[in-house]
Amino acid sequence: MATKAYAALLRGINVGGSKKVPMARLRPLIEGLGHDDVRTYLQSGNATFTSDHGDEETLAAELSEAIEKEFGFAVDVIVRDHAYLASVADACPFDAGSLEGKQLHVTYFSGPVDPERFAPVDPAAFAPEDFRLGPRELYLYAPEGLGSSKLAVALSRPALNKGLIATSRNWNTVVKLVEMTGA
Repeated sequence: MATKAYAALLRGINVGGSKKVPMARLRPLIEGLGHDDVRTYLQSGNATFTSDHGDEETLAAELSEAIEKEFGFAVDVIVRDHAYLASVADACPFDAGSLEGKQLHVTYFSGPVDPERFAPVDPAAFAPEDFRLGPRELYLYAPEGLGSSKLAVALSRPALNKGLIATSRNWNTVVKLVEMTGA
């Protein structure tokens, strides 16, 4: 199998004092799983690495299991390769170049997204906020940022995301992960 570059997106760590996963400990943990070129970005659960074994699902499960063993708590992990990350950035339905990074977010899902799940959410009711779905991602335009977004709250309801792992990144992080996995 050829070596590929991946990003691991850890959900819900280092927020509000719980589920602490120091990046300085995450890097050697990933290396210990047999992966190379391990780097982290910020403290919010973004790591990149190269590997010549496994697929996205296997790599995510392996990393999640290793984190639970090392830190004593479960962490949902989504792993995506460079080609996917680049395609998400390229397919952005909003004018990313004219927006601040905090205004545009991508929610990555662990599997395909059925548009019917999100049919009950009427974007017009949240204007000027807006969202668009991709195959395994959701793009959210929140002009005042994620923290004050009523649409983000509506989109994160458990019924809409049932059976899927979902984790969001702002546009700056989306772009940085494409750069880090493309180098």
